[in-house]
Amino acid sequence: MRQRLLALTAALAAGALTLTACGSRDEGGKGGDSGGDVKVVIGLDAPLSGDLSALGLGMKNSADLAAKIANKKKFVEGVTFEVQPLDDQAQPGVGAQNAQKFISDKTVVGVVGPLNSSVSQQMQKPFNDAGLTQVSPANTGTELTQGDGWKTGDSVRPFKTFFRTATTDEVQGAFAAEYLYNEAGIKKAYLIDDQKTYGAGLAASFKANYTKLGGKIVGSDHINPDDRDFNAVVTKIKKTGADALYYGGEYPAAAPLSQALKDSGQDIPLMGGDGIYSGEYPKLNKKAEGDLATSVGEPVEKLDSAKEFLANYEAEGYEDAYEAYGGLTYDATWSIIEAVKLAVEGNDGKLPDDSRKAVLDAMSKIKFDGVTGPISFDEFGDTTNKTMTAYKVKSGAWASEFSGAPELG
Repeated sequence: MRQRLLALTAALAAGALTLTACGSRDEGGKGGDSGGDVKVVIGLDAPLSGDLSALGLGMKNSADLAAKIANKKKFVEGVTFEVQPLDDQAQPGVGAQNAQKFISDKTVVGVVGPLNSSVSQQMQKPFNDAGLTQVSPANTGTELTQGDGWKTGDSVRPFKTFFRTATTDEVQGAFAAEYLYNEAGIKKAYLIDDQKTYGAGLAASFKANYTKLGGKIVGSDHINPDDRDFNAVVTKIKKTGADALYYGGEYPAAAPLSQALKDSGQDIPLMGGDGIYSGEYPKLNKKAEGDLATSVGEPVEKLDSAKEFLANYEAEGYEDAYEAYGGLTYDATWSIIEAVKLAVEGNDGKLPDDSRKAVLDAMSKIKFDGVTGPISFDEFGDTTNKTMTAYKVKSGAWASEFSGAPELG
């Protein structure tokens, strides 16, 4: 008996045995397991610690909620879903390690995330090589789906496994430029980015579209996203007479940058993309009033399609808010769930042996009414929903100002 116990312990430690299928973990497991079902795991990669954790935890909870609702409704007969979250700390190297962990776990049929485009760049090829579906609710870097040639009109999809429910920076930059120039009436802007994939790409898209409209970029600069002392750069901005500062980056640096701008006596708004659209931004910036942001989709609080999501999220009692990407994450997770359903229905009611291939094959057929609106993907894996919303900080919180889709081309 002792030898058998030692052998079992060694096998478990080496990963030779797994308890993620039905049986031992079915009682009291994640996602509302039901005995006898095949367990299907959906990975979730996001920054669950560090400066961007508010966004990442909202993503984690929203993915978890999608799995719970699917299990409660028995949406796929004979299948129980479980979400496996991994923390990438917003670091590309950690994201690459997480990708290998997901790939190695054969129960994982798809991965939701990550938040950062720079992290995704390290995950896309491994997932593509493994045939593992990836759906990001937050990556907006246009090149992720259309390759570097998109800037010259030569878009080519580099990875067949990558999809997203968030639209691209090509769309977001154009929308931001149109809003600032046409709606806010601001004709002179200073441009700053954090030199990361997301920030630099968004700033470039904004610049191209803003100048095309007739707007003037009166100066530009780059910052280190870890910096918090911005006195030198705001002094430069003051000399240009800019009427707004456009920032390509995320809220941990944007908030103190905006406050330094106002502290220097410049009563002009900082505008950014979805990377600054977080409830944390006004908390970190005592002078955020009047600042602007764009974010993908319409505010879920105003959508009839999101009422059930909002009610279920509140009922689960999650400690963290769903934040900017909650609805998009739910839809990203649900798209994988829908793909599993198609795979099962096409295999006599059973999960195919090659479930990853079956799920990937089904992704191009996905079409459903999601939390954020109709969900489907084009030939590049991009969402067909191009709607954007502009927000302004009013009384210490983001308030929606304007929604629509930009003029492209």
